[in-house]
Amino acid sequence: MGPVRGGVILSLLPGMAWAQDCTVQRPGWDGAPVSAVQEAVFLASSPAALVLLLGTAVAIRFKSQWGSLAVVLGWTAFVTFLTMLAPASRELAMAEGCVGSPALFIGIIAAICVGTIFYTAPPIKGR
Repeated sequence: MGPVRGGVILSLLPGMAWAQDCTVQRPGWDGAPVSAVQEAVFLASSPAALVLLLGTAVAIRFKSQWGSLAVVLGWTAFVTFLTMLAPASRELAMAEGCVGSPALFIGIIAAICVGTIFYTAPPIKGR
């Protein structure tokens, strides 16, 4: 194996450059891979998610259609940031293992949004 091919293969393995992303993304990371449940708990405890969760609770409590629309758009923006607009360091941290997949969190948020829309929808007049 030549030096170029060996260097390319070694550059694909996790190393010190990626470890720096983990110290920035998760300062207290212990080296164990993060599961989807741990990532969902971490994302749910972020300030943006807590504000949106509070807004969702208020919209459901007052059965506000406009409030529901606002929080669903907020959740959509938050999930869009996580999936499409996230910094490249997040992808590197996912490859290293200190950041897990946000799929479970996104599924839970989708269920909350659908439930909120159905709960605050106007009643059908024929029933």
